[in-house]
Amino acid sequence: MIIGNVDLGERPVSLAPMEDVTDPSFRLICREMGAASVYTEFVSAEALIRDIQSTTRKLTINDKERPVAIQIYGRDPEAMVEAAKIVEQAGPDILDINFGCPVKKVASKGAGAGMLRDIPKLLDITQRVVNAVSIPVTVKTRLGWDCENKIITTLGLQLQDCGIKALTVHGRTRSQMYTGQADWSLIGELKSDPAMKIPVIGNGDITSAEQVADAFDKYGVDGIMIGRAAIGAPWIFKEVMDYLKFGKASPLSYAEKFGILRRQVRESIDRIDEYRGILHIRRHLAATPLFKGIPNFRESRIALLRADKEKDLFDMLDVIQEKYFGNE
Repeated sequence: MIIGNVDLGERPVSLAPMEDVTDPSFRLICREMGAASVYTEFVSAEALIRDIQSTTRKLTINDKERPVAIQIYGRDPEAMVEAAKIVEQAGPDILDINFGCPVKKVASKGAGAGMLRDIPKLLDITQRVVNAVSIPVTVKTRLGWDCENKIITTLGLQLQDCGIKALTVHGRTRSQMYTGQADWSLIGELKSDPAMKIPVIGNGDITSAEQVADAFDKYGVDGIMIGRAAIGAPWIFKEVMDYLKFGKASPLSYAEKFGILRRQVRESIDRIDEYRGILHIRRHLAATPLFKGIPNFRESRIALLRADKEKDLFDMLDVIQEKYFGNE
């Protein structure tokens, strides 16, 4: 799959952009595990042009994580164009526009998935951003605003006409948020349209290597994005790529997986500070499948998520690893 001048290889599987998740450390780990490309947390155009430091920090990328995309969102065409130019100076391989974020504080203001209620403005923003920068521009969106307005098969072609180089579709409407089951049928329908020439990337409810292979075979997509299933489990990309190449996954050992979690903690602390770094990484500790199925684990989980010192947290991880996994 090629996006502009960026070659991601055959059947690429990428890390989806996620707020408070896809920080530089996590992106790099996912790339090392086999992710074909990675996306930053989404960046507010308004905050970026106002030079809000917490936002401009999101533009920091490492050459080792390439190919990397920076994703922006907003509702004002002029602000989006100005933000796109600022992003281009940060040197990403791809600029992605977020027309899919469903959270109320974004969508209710007309940004993210809120743009799905104003298609003329959505297309205007897309066209202006494409014209404003020289790097490839892509879009990530949803099937439509609600179940009565699943417009992606038409919208995809309109976005292609604006000059984007690839389209990622999450198989839900905005009204669904993250409930129910992702519907890939319209993603497949869009991909199979002979008029659709740019790559179509599918997203939604992919949690295993087998599901990745099935989605490629069943829906014919050019690429796949994994989001929530990578939280606390960046090794999913290794399992996926092994399965696609060799027909079976080769899981890391438990010791290696614990090592990755500890690395995430250390690098989060180094990037921020001890207290906030641990606070930031709690989402990964809460979501990791490492602890699923362990009997009577509730108290240990609570203790892990309350720890605010690196030594205390690592001591608990050592005890859990030794007690339940030994040298595996």
